[in-house]
Amino acid sequence: MKKKKHKIQAVAPGSIAEELELEAGDFLLEINGNEIEDIFDYEYYADSESMVMLVEKADGELWELDIENDYEDLGITFENGLMSDYKSCSNRCIFCFIDQMPPGMRETLYFKDDDSRLSFLQGNYITLTNMKDHDIERIIRFKLAPVNISVHTTNPKLRCEMLHNRFAGEALKKIDRLFEAKVPMNGQIVLCRGINDGAELERTIADLANYLPVMESVSVVPVGLSKFRDGLYPLEAFDAETAAEALDIIERWQERLYAKWGNHFIHASDEFYILAGRKLPEDGRYDGYPQLENGVGMLRLLECEVSEALKEAERADKEQEQQTGDFGEADAAGRAEILSVATGELAYPYLKRQIEKITGQYPHKQVHVYAIRNDFFGERITVAGLLTGQDVIAQLTGKELGERLLLPICMFRSGEEVFLDDITRMQVQNTLQVPVNIVKSGGRDLLNAILGRNEADEELYSHQGYELTESEWRRHE
Repeated sequence: MKKKKHKIQAVAPGSIAEELELEAGDFLLEINGNEIEDIFDYEYYADSESMVMLVEKADGELWELDIENDYEDLGITFENGLMSDYKSCSNRCIFCFIDQMPPGMRETLYFKDDDSRLSFLQGNYITLTNMKDHDIERIIRFKLAPVNISVHTTNPKLRCEMLHNRFAGEALKKIDRLFEAKVPMNGQIVLCRGINDGAELERTIADLANYLPVMESVSVVPVGLSKFRDGLYPLEAFDAETAAEALDIIERWQERLYAKWGNHFIHASDEFYILAGRKLPEDGRYDGYPQLENGVGMLRLLECEVSEALKEAERADKEQEQQTGDFGEADAAGRAEILSVATGELAYPYLKRQIEKITGQYPHKQVHVYAIRNDFFGERITVAGLLTGQDVIAQLTGKELGERLLLPICMFRSGEEVFLDDITRMQVQNTLQVPVNIVKSGGRDLLNAILGRNEADEELYSHQGYELTESEWRRHE
């Protein structure tokens, strides 16, 4: 069988790899006689005191290198970051958001992944239907954790129907193997009205609770429904009554499980509370926010972070005033300024309330907050992470934007300044004729952005924006 080769894209200056005269264009073949399947094999074997690496140079010459690295990173970047092809999804889920997108967008947005390796690298949720015994064994051997699982239901027959995959029910047994090996897990339930809610939701929570404490948390998010559903499975949106029914089930289980485990375990996304017209849970109910990327507790955490940031800022301002006797006008943050913030309709009233707290403490900052309606995907999609540049431009044209426009980083692709529709930050800035600042997700980040005390630009993308994977689409739903 032909050896698997991994092309080196770059070698870090001053690294061990550079000392060994490895170069871009060389190929890694083996470490300690082991063929490298993907990035996890590489990281596992390279994390050692010493190793023997087999490399094929660009001219075809084979080098066997005895390396004393003492657990130090070798400084190699590979052409394929995963060192393997991505695994595409074999399911046809009735709630899949990618199936609800319009034609004509860039090709990568239509790729459905269901790759267990991305669960560890990017936090994606996987259905387990693509996993073989070999994959489970590698997770256990390499001690990879946590495994994030898209469960949706523990009823095997119903899961086959929801994922439109006859192996989807059988795949649930893989959770048992992970549990037996004590591999930490998180779960996710995309709740579909009249399908896996009600008694089925009760069953799913009860079954998943048996995996405590190895399964650490489970989120419940409402299905996201765009306007592009012609020919797809008929799904209904949740309303106030049905959202409240789901919350009643979830909160009963929270009380029961907290009494036994000291862990609320099952968490509803913020959208359920908004739909039901209920107050968000208090900070302590979120168990440290393990399901934040699924929209669970984002609004409560923002409130807590803004309050804490304002207290810290007040203390710092008082210290500065005492030290310099010149607080306010000499500081850039003390300059009178009008600016604007745009977000999705879901977060709008909560974000507006937090900004009012900030401007209450810093009245020289006047902030206009705008809710952007999702005309691109349809009005039932209300999260900021699925807004497009064209909707932002259309709805802010003619509005009073002040000296700067602040946009949340979740509107942009991770590590880039581009919206889902390929419109860039600079295009928005040039069209609206106002500087556009991208703001990270935390309360302190929001306060600093409003006060003009932003961190260095190179740190901006430490918080993940949207990703081009089905799992990430499900996070936004």
